[in-house]
Amino acid sequence: MSAAVLFWRVLLGLALLGLTCSTIFLIMVLVAARRYKRAALADKAIAAATPESALPAVTIFKPIHGAEPRLAENLTSFFQQNYPAFEVIIGARDATNPAVAIAERVRQQYPQVKSRIVFSGSPIWPNAKVFSLDKMIPLSSADYFITSDSDVVVSKDFLRNVIPSLLDSKIGLVTCPYRGVSAGDFFSSLEALGMSVEMPSGVIVADMLEGIRFALGPAVAFRRDVLEKIGGIGVTADFYSDDYELGNKVWAAGYKVIFSHEIVGHVLTPRSIARTIGDQLRWMKSTRYSRPLGHIGSGLTYAMPFGLLGLIAASTLGNIRLGLGLFVAAFLNRVMQAVAVGWGVIGDPRALYFCWLYPLRDFLGFFIWAGSFTSRNFYWRGEMYRFSKGGRIVPRDRAVKSAVGVEL
Repeated sequence: MSAAVLFWRVLLGLALLGLTCSTIFLIMVLVAARRYKRAALADKAIAAATPESALPAVTIFKPIHGAEPRLAENLTSFFQQNYPAFEVIIGARDATNPAVAIAERVRQQYPQVKSRIVFSGSPIWPNAKVFSLDKMIPLSSADYFITSDSDVVVSKDFLRNVIPSLLDSKIGLVTCPYRGVSAGDFFSSLEALGMSVEMPSGVIVADMLEGIRFALGPAVAFRRDVLEKIGGIGVTADFYSDDYELGNKVWAAGYKVIFSHEIVGHVLTPRSIARTIGDQLRWMKSTRYSRPLGHIGSGLTYAMPFGLLGLIAASTLGNIRLGLGLFVAAFLNRVMQAVAVGWGVIGDPRALYFCWLYPLRDFLGFFIWAGSFTSRNFYWRGEMYRFSKGGRIVPRDRAVKSAVGVEL
């Protein structure tokens, strides 16, 4: 056997291994999706059965940074809640932030909603968002909290659906799955599709295998007593994935962390391919440092790269039918995942209409995953950072100190 034939046979074997692993992952996703749907129905029933008189006052914390194109719409959705008692606290570094003027206009449109804007000043902790939250939380008049990113839009029943589960003292944190909301251009549409399929696929499988030990940043609900027990919001300030750390610390403190049946929208802005890759690379690097073993293993959950490799290797060895079969199998694998999760679980109709496009997202995702191992530097909200040990981050252009006294 020549060295060339051996080489292509090895690559064909690798393709078969990858497709086998991605198929096993798909089966796990389908089982986890059914499990999530059952849990979501139970959570929905709890919310429906909770009388309005039992609903506690809630504070919504909204850190903002920059005049995002749909910021007014996103903020407005939180002011329009069908909920008896809530307030909105908006945080920014200073009054020069262009997002502040937008937030002020929204506040003026809803004078009946108690709200205020808090200026944190220049952050001295690595994570500027957490630094802002630390200044906002002491001003709350409630014991039930919602933290949510500025690029999130919610339904009018968001609070009504999320808060009731927290009335159970055993539950310490509720987090919401999310669907991608495209800005209309091709690359934001592709990224939104990934948000509606790839992200929820991973988290519902993690929930099935070991339970939820994390939170998803777009929308997180928790109580004051839980936050105090874990040491305050500052315990997450050294990390880029502060949402992951918050959920993990709540779980480690002995509380249950659950998914809500409420699904929120993660709103994207028009973007170039460079911006799309940059954002996804940052998230991938974050996962690499937060969950290193899981991140390495996730490379075998992709299907399309192995389908293409199988097509090339089998064709080179003279078996084009096998190669085409492997490629088609990979394509159908990802189409099934898009329909089952993006449409069946997340309720994103685009995942049904454009399920044929998700294989391309899967293909690109693999190379972004591979790229996450090339560097520890990343760009985030106007600043350059680098990842440090344990998933901590260090800004490259401003002096900071650890919120918990750990060497960065």
